[in-house]
Amino acid sequence: MHTRLLVIQEVDSGESGKALREAGECLRKGGLVAFPTETVYGLGGDALNPASSKKIYAAKGRPSDNPLIVHIYRWEDIYRVSSSVPAQAKAIADAFWPGPLTMILPKSEEVPYETTGGLDTVAVRMPSHPVAARLIEYAGGFVAAPSANASGRPSPTSARYVMEDMEGRIDMVIDGGEVGIGLESTIIDLTVTPPQILRPGYVTQEMLSEVLGRVDLDVTALRADSGQAPKAPGMKYRHYAPKGELTIVSGPMDQVAEYINAKTDAHKAAGEKTGVIGTNEALAEYHADVVKSVGSRQDELEIGKRLYRILREFDDENVDCIYSEAFDTGGYGQAIMNRLLKAAGHHVVSLGDKGEL
Repeated sequence: MHTRLLVIQEVDSGESGKALREAGECLRKGGLVAFPTETVYGLGGDALNPASSKKIYAAKGRPSDNPLIVHIYRWEDIYRVSSSVPAQAKAIADAFWPGPLTMILPKSEEVPYETTGGLDTVAVRMPSHPVAARLIEYAGGFVAAPSANASGRPSPTSARYVMEDMEGRIDMVIDGGEVGIGLESTIIDLTVTPPQILRPGYVTQEMLSEVLGRVDLDVTALRADSGQAPKAPGMKYRHYAPKGELTIVSGPMDQVAEYINAKTDAHKAAGEKTGVIGTNEALAEYHADVVKSVGSRQDELEIGKRLYRILREFDDENVDCIYSEAFDTGGYGQAIMNRLLKAAGHHVVSLGDKGEL
């Protein structure tokens, strides 16, 4: 299969508008199209067509019990994909849609089990990226889209990395430039009481609590998961992982730097190429072959935006062993640590008096 790369600058301009309509028609006919959202690039298929969802799983090499997110472009379409939409859904949609928030709701009969991973619930979100919104409209209004990466790899934040994983596997890639957020959407389950965050993201637990009252965080989000059937994308399997072995080190920063340096020196002596994910505040302390700044600890949004790109860059540079600083698990830090823990397979070293994550 030949994968076409379409560069989109303004959604309603002549050539770009024509290209988006063509991509929408491709989705209507059962094809697969990768496209930018405000979070990461998504791999889209017709959410109401079971054959399209099967193609998505095949293209990603993704287990078919890992649910897909149904993307819509207008509120009223939620009633076609869900059999029961509570007032809570409208309240958080008013606050955060369009945007990086996914809701788990009871699915309608119109949504095939191939899209929901065999579950009676459906994950729904309305992205704010103008390219995504227009593509969903042109595709008929319902696009199933996980992240546009080979299963297990870091999610792509630019079209370059989509092509790296998906060229020859899908019909089209829409290049809309770098994404704005860099981590996948928050997922909240509205089928339980109180509502429960299954995947932390840009819309934080605190933000949701301001609208809904009590909101819980699923215990597996920051721990090794239970092995139960996943209710949402990214819960069950190792995700976001670079090719090199990744270890997270938590504790007092002087001890963290000392530990990481001892480990990377040993790896180098064994002929392995080493890497460190550090923050600006400690970057000069590390001795690894490749040291990359994920930003300042004072700017979690920048850390989230850089994380997947850095993991991909380590792959580009053939790094064998990677060590990362840990991050606070409050607010947006929940999302950062959730992705890091998944990428590391929950391999965490805790130093000093700080407890295990």
